[in-house]
Amino acid sequence: VQLVESGGGLVQAGGSLRLSCAASGLTVDDHAIGWFRQAPGKEREGVSCIRRNGPGPVTDYADSVKGRFTISSDNAKNTVYLQMNSLKPEDTAVYYCAADEVLDCGSWLLGTWGSEAGDYWGQGTQVTVSS
Repeated sequence: VQLVESGGGLVQAGGSLRLSCAASGLTVDDHAIGWFRQAPGKEREGVSCIRRNGPGPVTDYADSVKGRFTISSDNAKNTVYLQMNSLKPEDTAVYYCAADEVLDCGSWLLGTWGSEAGDYWGQGTQVTVSS
């Protein structure tokens, strides 16, 4: 199983980026796919999640990104996207995607099972937002 993130970069505050998480060895529709981020000196935190085959809402977001970020999936490409608009300097972090067969999005994003919960993790992509 491999999850490969792409789309990170440097952007000015107020700008947009779209992150991609390309999956191989698993089907995104059969898993919860989450986006997490970790800023220097801070713990990893949940950002957004999509799950089409389990309990709870199909998508979920951290309060800090609601209304600015949108998660979506493309079944044909087996890829999950995170569209990030109105970016702020505090969004600067390494962004990771992860996949889990069992967890529901809500508890996963809240960190109920610990910051390392998840069956598979990508290597991350850097997002830097300048002020």
